[in-house]
Amino acid sequence: MEQFQTMNVKAWSAVLGVFIGCCSNVIFLELLVKYDSGSGNLITFSQFIFIAIEGFIFTSKFGSVKPVIGFKDYAVLVLMFFVTSVCNNYAFDFNIPMPLHMIFRAGSLMANMIMGILILKKHYGVSKYVSVVLITVGIITCTMVSASKVEDTSNPKLRNASASMDDGYSVVFWWCVGISILTVALLVSACMGIYQEVLYKKFGKRSREALYYTHLLPLPGFMLMGANIWEHLVISATSEPLVFMGVNTYLPEQIIYLICNMITQYVCISSVYVLTAECSSLTVTLVVTLRKFVSLVFSILYFKNAFTVYHWIGTILVFTGTIIFTESYPKSLFKAKDEKESKKVKAS
Repeated sequence: MEQFQTMNVKAWSAVLGVFIGCCSNVIFLELLVKYDSGSGNLITFSQFIFIAIEGFIFTSKFGSVKPVIGFKDYAVLVLMFFVTSVCNNYAFDFNIPMPLHMIFRAGSLMANMIMGILILKKHYGVSKYVSVVLITVGIITCTMVSASKVEDTSNPKLRNASASMDDGYSVVFWWCVGISILTVALLVSACMGIYQEVLYKKFGKRSREALYYTHLLPLPGFMLMGANIWEHLVISATSEPLVFMGVNTYLPEQIIYLICNMITQYVCISSVYVLTAECSSLTVTLVVTLRKFVSLVFSILYFKNAFTVYHWIGTILVFTGTIIFTESYPKSLFKAKDEKESKKVKAS
């Protein structure tokens, strides 16, 4: 494809970083939530503090470099980023399995399109609407199938609080809460992308600066979750020592996984930011989509997550729709229809 032929060494290094960082991050994330499904806030806080410290040292040079984008402009972006990150990780506490979590988040294109129509009054060609339909049907398929196979992996406190209710009803209820949280995260993330686009047009692309401040400024918000973070940090710290290749490390297994999760998250998100600066949005979206698919398949095979034929159908629909959205297909398939659509838009 033409966009890959023009990529430089830095861009290819970023692609490698996306696949290595993001895919390995998913592995450590699943290891953490399988041991303690309520550790989402601890994971999010750890990632934020790690990236903020790195940014303070290398981006702001210990506070000596002033930001180009003002703090008032960052305030809305930071709030949306904070809500999105917390919701995505906190959803694991509500019976949301990892494959469904990844598939659901693959609907970001659909959410961005909806927000673009509502907020920016954008118009799209036929191919874009076809992709959105495929993604929507795929997500609904996987969601409905998962709903019939929900297992109780929620926080014990939630289970105790709902002990008076029928067990089956309680599990599905909390699963619905988790789906609602993921939906909110998806829509807020789409709004964040639009707002970020507006800021970049106004101030220029400040990817490293944005990465630093979107992780630094939300840190006080974690004070509201201090008790929850401490509770699950204690759970991780009291886990069994990690035995690696037959050698006892004498270090808590979950703490090591948490550290690895922080490091791989940094590699993942910083690589995405570099890729955004070096390549077109088409290339970035395609790379991230392929990474999601690799992570999904690995999660199913390695962790033996339940995945039926209907899950595969839904997954294929989601990623086929994503490929169509990014226009990584022969343009003749939709060219005529898109030209007609463009003429209608101009005429109106």
